[in-house]
Amino acid sequence: MSTPLSSAASLLRGSGRPSWLSPKVLRTEALAGLVVGLALIPEAISFSVIAGVDPKVGLFAACTMAMVIAFAGGRPAMISAATGSVALVIAPVARQYGLGYLVATVILAGLFQVVLGSLGLARLMRFVPRSVMVGFVNALGILLFVAQIPNLRDVPWPVYPLVAAGLVLILLFPRLTKAVPAPLVSIAVLTVITVAAGIAVPTVGDKGRLPSSLPVPGLPDVPFSLHTLTVIAPYAFAMALVGIMESMMTAKLVDELTDTGSNKTREAVGQGIANIVTGFFGGMGGCGMIGQTMINVKSGARTRLSTFLAGFFLLILCIALGPVVSEIPMAALVAVMVLVAVGTFDWHSIKPATLKRMPIGETAVMVITVIVVVATSNLSIGVVVGSVTAMIIFARRVSHFADVTSVTDPDGSQVVYAITGELFFASSNELVTRFDYAGDPDKVVIDLTDAHIWDASSVAALDAIETKYRERGKSVEIVGLNRPSAHLHGRLSGELTGSH
Repeated sequence: MSTPLSSAASLLRGSGRPSWLSPKVLRTEALAGLVVGLALIPEAISFSVIAGVDPKVGLFAACTMAMVIAFAGGRPAMISAATGSVALVIAPVARQYGLGYLVATVILAGLFQVVLGSLGLARLMRFVPRSVMVGFVNALGILLFVAQIPNLRDVPWPVYPLVAAGLVLILLFPRLTKAVPAPLVSIAVLTVITVAAGIAVPTVGDKGRLPSSLPVPGLPDVPFSLHTLTVIAPYAFAMALVGIMESMMTAKLVDELTDTGSNKTREAVGQGIANIVTGFFGGMGGCGMIGQTMINVKSGARTRLSTFLAGFFLLILCIALGPVVSEIPMAALVAVMVLVAVGTFDWHSIKPATLKRMPIGETAVMVITVIVVVATSNLSIGVVVGSVTAMIIFARRVSHFADVTSVTDPDGSQVVYAITGELFFASSNELVTRFDYAGDPDKVVIDLTDAHIWDASSVAALDAIETKYRERGKSVEIVGLNRPSAHLHGRLSGELTGSH
């Protein structure tokens, strides 16, 4: 007989009875979804402001993205909704051309994501080094914390004790019981206190008016012409790349936190489907949300149910309970997000003992990633710059691994050069200078038994060595090639220059 735990495990493996049929798991998933739904409200409104659209555009996007990705995505328990990175990309469209063009951009971006996901773009995430991942996480923690600072500036003094009380509640309540998420308790308690005592502090309602009716599907109000396509295509493609990259990084982080795998290709395609649906409902689009996902996972959620309920509860909260939700003090949500930021940051990565053991190149990549992300407020740019930096450092490191040693026969009739290491564009550049063309005997043997040829640059270097010896009337024999190296060398040797 299966238990709730075994059912949960089987669902995460993609087979077996859904774990949310267990009352215990259902309660955990539902409460986590409710906390996330509450946390989505101020952020969705803020991202709407960034994009230059009405708050309901961001709120509807958060609802539809979460509910659709719950079915279409490849990473259970991951939250997708309107995000700041997507808002920054598409904001110029809204400012210059209006809401209709923005919605068309979102739909086209979704189509791009479906195509790119189907072509396997998500598989490129395996090339993101761990140092970049750590930098991504640390930068995210910093950004989440910094994002709360505006809510603590120029505010009535009761905000500060309320935030402190919220932090204490979230930290201490789990010692009493973990049946109810501590963030939800903190939000409820602080709301009751501020309303009952009539304490005047900023509330969710101050961020913007919540919608009062359901979104209605429809086509974007734009001319269906080549001109429209040329206007929105660059923004749509940029949004597609940013959305996939941020979603993949979020999925990879959840994989590590939950010790489970996920289907990255399905997630990329699912993001596209969610954006298409969101666009037809007039939303601003989005992607994986690392902050809300962290709240969800740390609240104990592990299935798709919590993701769906986050969007569903958000819809109910906005439409049916708008007046109540509007009374939630921002201080309560600030307390939640501050602890999420602290929990997200990888403190182990900056301990002196860790930094002392870590190669300087790895630490440099992590720091560069953090600096770029924080400076640009764009996680995707930081990941790209960090990954490129890691590749450059790696190339410089392995370029020194190729070595050349020579042994001349006692009778002086031939010399054998043994090349060891990986031969590619970085390591083969100086290979030509390691031979004594004038002083060597007439027969030269180049032994590549302990080497591997990776690219055309290495073949060209070997061709150059043979040419230099041939010009001096000396013969060269290359031996010891493994099968892939022999195939590449045989195919390209003599074909890389205009003269044969």
